[in-house]
Amino acid sequence: GPETPPIDNLRNLSPDQQVQRKRIDFLQRQNQRLQQAVPDDRMQGMIEAMELAFRMQTTTPELVDLSKETQTTQSDYGIGGKDTDRNGRACLLARRLSEAGVRFVQVTMGGWDHHGDIRGNLPRLCAQTDQPVAALVRDLKQRGLLEDTLVVWCGEFGRTPWSQDLSGTAPIDTHGREHQPESFCAWMAGGGIRPGFVYGATDDLGYRVIEGRIHIHDLHATLLHQLGLDHTQLTWNHIGRDYRLTDVYGTVAREILT
Repeated sequence: GPETPPIDNLRNLSPDQQVQRKRIDFLQRQNQRLQQAVPDDRMQGMIEAMELAFRMQTTTPELVDLSKETQTTQSDYGIGGKDTDRNGRACLLARRLSEAGVRFVQVTMGGWDHHGDIRGNLPRLCAQTDQPVAALVRDLKQRGLLEDTLVVWCGEFGRTPWSQDLSGTAPIDTHGREHQPESFCAWMAGGGIRPGFVYGATDDLGYRVIEGRIHIHDLHATLLHQLGLDHTQLTWNHIGRDYRLTDVYGTVAREILT
């Protein structure tokens, strides 16, 4: 079958781009009339979203064409490598989208839920990830993009410092690790984050945080702060109550900022 597109619904089904543009212009005129008669933020959002979708369908196909990159750049990301090709393409695409002005780019690298055989699985995934990720940060820096780009690399929890055997009979070499909500780590680069240091520490067992504890609400507050948003003001109303991403908590971790 046809190759899966790198972005959902990217393929333009209209036979003629100019005809599609005229159709959108006609619809937008009707939307603008309604917006002028009855102003509504939702209608304005619809107008802007339609224009964004059209721009994506007309400009993104060129952005996702990695053949335009030099062979040296592709090799830096690990494209063509047995272990690194998939993640290398994802990271290079992330750089191209960021360079083109896309404000939020998410790269997903799954398969880290090692309840079994962590000794075999973890090195394999690290081999798939390390080179592409390092190339992304290096490339952003070399192009002068890292200062204004916040790179956040993390999962949703850590792994226990002790082993786990789901079967109860497996040899220890094939054991995994259980979910660990008490402590986990993330790394960040660019975007005003202080480089080259580690913040926080766990106990000797690697279980509980004993120094520099940052709650997930603190992390969210810090990320929003670096994006120019006050987490205490970023609210939405639901059933008569204002909610926010950080609930009633969250403190900006200024110790990790430049």
